[in-house]
Amino acid sequence: MRRYGKNPDEDDVRVRPNRKGNRPRTSIRPKHEDASEGFVLTVDRGRLTCLVGDRTIVAMKARELGRKAAVVGDRVWIVGDLTGRKDTLARIVRIEERSSVLRRTADDDDPFERVVVANADQLAIVTALADPEPRPRMIDRCLVAAYDAGLQPLLVLTKSDLASADKLLETYATLGVTYVVTNREQLATGDAADRVRDRLEGRVTAFVGHSGVGKTTLVNSLVAEDRQRATGHVNAVTGRGRHTTTSALALPLPGRDGWVIDTPGVRSFGLHHIDASRVIHAFPDLVPGTEGCPRACSHDEPECALDAWVEEGHADPARLYSLRRLLATRERREGD
Repeated sequence: MRRYGKNPDEDDVRVRPNRKGNRPRTSIRPKHEDASEGFVLTVDRGRLTCLVGDRTIVAMKARELGRKAAVVGDRVWIVGDLTGRKDTLARIVRIEERSSVLRRTADDDDPFERVVVANADQLAIVTALADPEPRPRMIDRCLVAAYDAGLQPLLVLTKSDLASADKLLETYATLGVTYVVTNREQLATGDAADRVRDRLEGRVTAFVGHSGVGKTTLVNSLVAEDRQRATGHVNAVTGRGRHTTTSALALPLPGRDGWVIDTPGVRSFGLHHIDASRVIHAFPDLVPGTEGCPRACSHDEPECALDAWVEEGHADPARLYSLRRLLATRERREGD
């Protein structure tokens, strides 16, 4: 043990620092009043590419956000190096409240939701009429997810030169879904892009579709050449395409006020998280009829008041059938 004289001075005494840190803990968070607003374009392994003004910068989530994650389409507030120079990294310190959230689960028995995109206004469901064959159950699932998120659905049917769109469109006629039908010649000449682009102006539109339907090819025709993504081909044996888009990416519409968000091709669209009480709001003509429904009504049971509502002539029976068909997709796997 080290001993000092009777009158030790400060040079004789060594003060050990507090091992837990000398800085007192506080619940007060920094306000970051100097933060700049940004728009999340894509997310890749914890690094977020954001648009700040006219600059593209790379950022990471600040620790103070905890488990809250930013996704493509989020409006965020960023501090740090915003020059956009190579090897610079900023921090996302706040995430604005979202106007909409498009979610899906990997499968119907998967309890974990995955946020596909935030703040979108419209969901473009891209489906080929042939090569590969259309999958109405997949369309139904995407429609349910759109209605649940409060998005306007847009049905984009490709390859009409290989098969007619009439039968498929008849299935969705009572839903009043906006649609665009294109063929491969129109896609090559740019006519298809012009027809779809008219439906995108002034909106943030997320594009979804299973692999091989031509979704990314269509997106490439809509955006600037230097923003185009790689595309793949459909396997002649399995009828499936290869996932060439592996992460969601927001792209501006050239010369227009609007954004296109290309999402990875999916082979399933789980609806484990969907609540029937939210889907019914996409059918405003049926909503008043639910006032007499029992609590937590599935809208497809003997006590459902919608049957009487339709029988009294307040709504088209085909509309009720369409609602119940869509809600039934939550209970059945896509291949059933």
